[in-house]
Amino acid sequence: MVMATNASTAARSSVTSVTLEVADPEAARRFYRAFGVDAYVHLRASDAHSTGFRGFTLALTVSGPATVDGFVGAAVAAGATVLKPAAKSLWGYSGVVRAPDGTIWKIATSEKKDTGPATREIDEIVLLVGVEAVKATKQFYVDRGLTVVKSFGGKYVEFAAGDSHPVKMALYKRRALAKEVGVPVDGTGSHRLVLGSTADACTDPDGFVWEAA
Repeated sequence: MVMATNASTAARSSVTSVTLEVADPEAARRFYRAFGVDAYVHLRASDAHSTGFRGFTLALTVSGPATVDGFVGAAVAAGATVLKPAAKSLWGYSGVVRAPDGTIWKIATSEKKDTGPATREIDEIVLLVGVEAVKATKQFYVDRGLTVVKSFGGKYVEFAAGDSHPVKMALYKRRALAKEVGVPVDGTGSHRLVLGSTADACTDPDGFVWEAA
């Protein structure tokens, strides 16, 4: 499959915030502080109905397996549940956990061996959104001003990050994303996720809500 890329990665519109809707913001705040990602997510109280797979995951890219283990261990110690134990794969080394509020996090590295000591540094954070029709949703976001930097046909699309927020967004087939993180694909109700954007407020074709920054 041929990967398409854009010559320019300057985003005309971008993600400015990632807000997780949680039942207990204070408990969630303690968890994310202990996990080490509290600087990257906002929290908002919500009792909206949500069951099963919420259609998205947040992925951390780090330097090596020891750092993956460190983040997984910190998450579990703070109350997370392991969905996939950290292990080697074809692409590197990774593990998947579910936070007490229900958000799924994947911690991964492309390295299979440690070349240095474990750190608490995060190289990249990617919001993976599971959608039914990748090409159609890609066009929806392109029309709203997001810039594509990687595209693998109808399987994966990655958008440029903005200057105001370090989290990048990517699109994945919903069923493939659920399989990737080790959960059943079924889910109903709220995604429990709200995104801030430099564009106008909207709801995308899969029900993900965007607010104007």
